[in-house]
Amino acid sequence: MYSITVNGAKSYKADLVLSDRFFSGEFNGKKIEGDLVKINPYQYHLLYQGKSYNIEVVKTLPEEKTLVLKINSVKYSLQLKDKYDELLHSLGLDNLAAKKVNEIKAPMPGMVLNILVAEGDTVKKGDALLVLEAMKMENILKSPTDGVIKKVAAVKGTAVEKNQLLIQF
Repeated sequence: MYSITVNGAKSYKADLVLSDRFFSGEFNGKKIEGDLVKINPYQYHLLYQGKSYNIEVVKTLPEEKTLVLKINSVKYSLQLKDKYDELLHSLGLDNLAAKKVNEIKAPMPGMVLNILVAEGDTVKKGDALLVLEAMKMENILKSPTDGVIKKVAAVKGTAVEKNQLLIQF
């Protein structure tokens, strides 16, 4: 049984069995079945209740249990949780598995155009931290984790080398 969150909003419960050309099981408590044909490792064709669906696997992140699918040209982001993920969440232990990052280093040589955080700021995963210009392109460096900014080592308008410390959590 999986809990599937679609586009970060709507959640479904699914317990499906897949075979070479067929699927069956329960979806939100309703019995379902249909035809599923694997075209190649990233494309599938689904026939369900007389309707045809083309499915393309755009991205998979197994460590985060996340999939991005394109179904009939519409993108969907799926977050999967099994019974063990649900148990860890109910016990408040789900964040222990997340990799803790203590610092952000420059991924390439460049110029610090803008610093978007200050020491003491609380940031969430995905928040923009600073803008680094490299090879005439502006790159926004984002937070890989939730945390509090301990130190901003970068200085706006200065050049940095690859692997130079920019921000500490």
